Amino acid sequence: MVRLNVILIVLVLASALALVSAQHQSRKLFIELERLQTRERALEVEWGQLQLEQSTWAAHSRVEKVARERLHLVTPDPRHVLVLDGDAGAAR
Repeated sequence: MVRLNVILIVLVLASALALVSAQHQSRKLFIELERLQTRERALEVEWGQLQLEQSTWAAHSRVEKVARERLHLVTPDPRHVLVLDGDAGAAR
């Protein structure tokens, strides 16, 4: 009977230690989850800002302005423009 009591006490202690360890691990993982969710929100905000910046830089009016002012490009004379049909080469 004493032997059975000792075995049960050892099992109860092992179970208690496993419970404490599992709770500690759970808390660590929850803290990590919160940290990663905060990082995710910050990255989503940055992504939105970058998309806005990209749309600003790629706006047609801005591209045209840079082409005219910095690169000194001009619209060609209509007599010098040759329009090609894109479907003509597909039939071959």
